[in-house]
Amino acid sequence: MEQARGEKGGQAAVWNGPGGQGWVEMQEVTDGLFQPLEDVLVDAVDSGAGGRVLDVGCGAGVTTLAIARRLGSGGSCTGIDVSEALVSAARSRAEREGVGARFIRADAQRHTFEPGSFNMVVSRFGVMFFDDTVQAFANLRAAAREGGLLRLIVWRSATENPFMTTAARAAALLVKIPQGEPEAPGQFALADEQRVRTLLEKSGWTGIEIQSTDVVCTMPEKNLVRYFTQLGPLGRALSDMDPSARARVAELVRPAFDPYVDGSEVRFTAACWIVGARA
Repeated sequence: MEQARGEKGGQAAVWNGPGGQGWVEMQEVTDGLFQPLEDVLVDAVDSGAGGRVLDVGCGAGVTTLAIARRLGSGGSCTGIDVSEALVSAARSRAEREGVGARFIRADAQRHTFEPGSFNMVVSRFGVMFFDDTVQAFANLRAAAREGGLLRLIVWRSATENPFMTTAARAAALLVKIPQGEPEAPGQFALADEQRVRTLLEKSGWTGIEIQSTDVVCTMPEKNLVRYFTQLGPLGRALSDMDPSARARVAELVRPAFDPYVDGSEVRFTAACWIVGARA
């Protein structure tokens, strides 16, 4: 979720503005919400000695730290993200928890990695935001050693993930929310299976495998309003509004989530692709 269109605009501006700050403030909520998907990536990492893993679009670092723990002292995990706020939060968290992970604040599409330096490249929702995805995947390919593995989790289509668009749809008549092109950088940029395959082939990856997965995600209902008013397109649209206006929008949007609320819990299905490839 965190790579850039340059360092002065585009996605860099989003993730170094309200978008990134919202994820910092909501990191505990999102960590719990997407724990099942984190587990998929962590389980794919070989815990043998000497493994070096790159976590792309690492955000506040939860997956990076989990992989670093799995690798132990004989391996290492590096997280890269374009958001200064998120990388700062990740570094503080690693220090606080005593985990020896490393974090880089940079755009993974353009960052100069040491060639062939990683056994594995992973990402949980972190590779849908590049302005040139072929260039980005080629750069990550160069960072992987020969035979190195790629494991990604990305969203399938918006149609298959109605929870993720509920807030924007419910607020459409209340707040102006920009509508991007389907393949533009954004949450659903890699929703098309054949497009993902083509992008990886063009960037030098082989042995491409793409599997659909539907994972049940949950969070406490008490966090729901904070979730949809701080994250995503609506969260960014609300960031410049005064508190009373924000509260009014939240009040009007909240009923749209009723189908996903069961007592004290919010529950929805995340429809994703698990993408694998080899360098």
